[in-house]
Amino acid sequence: MALQFAVVNGPNLNRLGKRENHHYGSQTWNSIFKELEMFGRAHDISLEAFQSNSEGALIDYLQEVEFRVQGILFNPGAYAHTSIALRDCVASLSVPVVEVHLSKIGKRESFRTHSYIAEVAEGYIVGFGAFGYSLGLKLLHDHFKQG
Repeated sequence: MALQFAVVNGPNLNRLGKRENHHYGSQTWNSIFKELEMFGRAHDISLEAFQSNSEGALIDYLQEVEFRVQGILFNPGAYAHTSIALRDCVASLSVPVVEVHLSKIGKRESFRTHSYIAEVAEGYIVGFGAFGYSLGLKLLHDHFKQG
């Protein structure tokens, strides 16, 4: 049976490839997602993607998608550092969540050093650029395959 995972992106991640390449790399979200889909096809994983710049829309989606996926790969963007509401949402989910950040958030501005989401996520991947999404997907895959 195929695994089903959601890949969820927060604010400004729709602008990958256009914004601050020194932090986020030059790949667009579409190219990153195509790589994830290739991994998925090779490992019997079905993926769906969602992005929103709105905190409430992210919470609504996470609560709704929980009932049709086995795991969630989540880049909350700047909301990681500000949103207790998203932290509480992730803590309430019955499926594992792996938090991903493209940049080395601990080596950036001081307000970016703490993630409320990391406290309740199954895993936390930072600083590997677009490859961090692949690492997160592999982590979720292995979590289920190892039983």
